[in-house]
Amino acid sequence: MESRVNRTRRGWRVQRFFRFLSAADELAGERPTRPALISTARKAPRGRATRSQERARAMKIVVIGGTGLIGSRLVELLRLTDHEVVPASPTLGVDTVSGSGLADALRDASVVVDVSNSPSEDPETALAFFEASGRHLLAAESEAGVRHHVALSAVGTDRLPGSGYFRAKMAQERLVRGSQRPYTILRSAPFFEFIGAIVEADPEGSALHVTPAYVQPIAAGDVAVALRDIALGRPQNQELEVVGPDSFRLDELAVQILTANEDPRPVIPDRQAPYFGAILDDDSLMPGDHPRFAMTRFEDWLRLSIAQKLTPAF
Repeated sequence: MESRVNRTRRGWRVQRFFRFLSAADELAGERPTRPALISTARKAPRGRATRSQERARAMKIVVIGGTGLIGSRLVELLRLTDHEVVPASPTLGVDTVSGSGLADALRDASVVVDVSNSPSEDPETALAFFEASGRHLLAAESEAGVRHHVALSAVGTDRLPGSGYFRAKMAQERLVRGSQRPYTILRSAPFFEFIGAIVEADPEGSALHVTPAYVQPIAAGDVAVALRDIALGRPQNQELEVVGPDSFRLDELAVQILTANEDPRPVIPDRQAPYFGAILDDDSLMPGDHPRFAMTRFEDWLRLSIAQKLTPAF
């Protein structure tokens, strides 16, 4: 049976092949025919819409967790459209765990995108967060008549019952599916930024034990782009996946990050090294057959990340 790693590599090679053909057509002066990436974005109508039509189609979109890593990027992208965008977070007076501020934030909203996360990876804390937050949010959406609930989850959520955090994410997904609200769940591969933070958080001077399991990581900005497309499209009432263009072993990524940061700590591949409390195999964090592929490559992100660290602040 073909592994998830090989299926994903094969899918990405097909997209590379079509981009090669498109480039050849352009050099020959022909208009290329590009294959469409998986997207749920609404197709643009023929002809130019009038201002009144644009106003009639405008939606209010609320981003729960709108000040975080993904949420802030998503808010910025959505504000480039004609829609009203409302970021919501505890710092802005909206607390999904207690329900405080939700009714006002969701009034007249058409779409809610939930990218909030537990303040802790502790299993009990994470489960309490996702259950309380999910129940309050979905109840408020029902009262407000929200037409599309979008939730950010993680690739592998349904395959890691050994992780208390992933069990909590699965509980969140079950709440969404059982709510009778139109929904789309986007399962994302681990973010480049998240992997870098894990490596940098370990004590200096100690060897890093990292699982050699495969992963297909993605830039946070590319996750925000996928969420924007979903938010502007129709509810899919299913789970979708988004991943980066290339697969790596997690220990290899750790070595690249440490090397780029001139960090001499050794990385020890360790099959028993836990990931959110779970022991991984090579398929645990890899996508299924039809993920959406993002474009940002890890080496390009790492180069830019290092350059930004070296840029002096004025």
